[in-house]
Amino acid sequence: MNKILIFTLFLITVSFAPQKERAFKEGEWFKFRIHYGIVNAGYATMEVKEAVKNNKKVYHAIGKGFTTGMTKFFFKVEDNYESYFDKESGVPYQFVRKIDEGGYTKNQEGFFNNSNHTITVKDYKHKSEKSFIVPANTQDILSTFYYLRNHPDIDKLKVGESIAIDMFFDDDTTKFKLKYLGNEDIKTKFGTIPTMIFRPYVQSGRVFKEQESLTVWISDDDNKMPIRIKASLAVGSLKADLDAFKGLKHSFSVKAN
Repeated sequence: MNKILIFTLFLITVSFAPQKERAFKEGEWFKFRIHYGIVNAGYATMEVKEAVKNNKKVYHAIGKGFTTGMTKFFFKVEDNYESYFDKESGVPYQFVRKIDEGGYTKNQEGFFNNSNHTITVKDYKHKSEKSFIVPANTQDILSTFYYLRNHPDIDKLKVGESIAIDMFFDDDTTKFKLKYLGNEDIKTKFGTIPTMIFRPYVQSGRVFKEQESLTVWISDDDNKMPIRIKASLAVGSLKADLDAFKGLKHSFSVKAN
């Protein structure tokens, strides 16, 4: 039951905007309600702050996920992901991954050396350190989400076309390929929201039911915020809906239900 981890992975596949102006700013915050079948399984939050790395102001993104209610009793999840990345280029400098998913734990930090295209991962649980060679412009799991919100090609896609990006996760570099499916107005607690629909191609067999198990709806505006996510898992299905937000950079409007 990797529900919160799965949800975090979903987030990297959503929210895109033209490169000419950023889709987010410091103070942006999202909260998502996660359902496993008919059960309210938990929540996830994402926020953007400012930090200093190498005497330079950078974005500090924080993503958290946790189970609630009876789900927490049967399967406790407390996940924390952090990323520090450049305000202009979106290039990551450091990531944090500290998770506890039903007793499966990780406590890692990764440090990017973008001049020689390597990542040094410090594993505090196993008291180890490894370096990995990665392609240029590789993102971590959380910085990918924000990087894609400002990708220069996303608004140029035609239905059926895709875009790909390299992402480092679990000591490996994964190619995420995202296919644009079209547009749809969906009903939410905030009203009816015009959205863009994307489908990421993911590795099947480990968690997901098949390669095209995910569908993501993002707001069709300058914020490009994630609105809804659905997935077919190896066992059951998962749905996540935007539950609350604040600190948007751009105005946000909805249609009356």
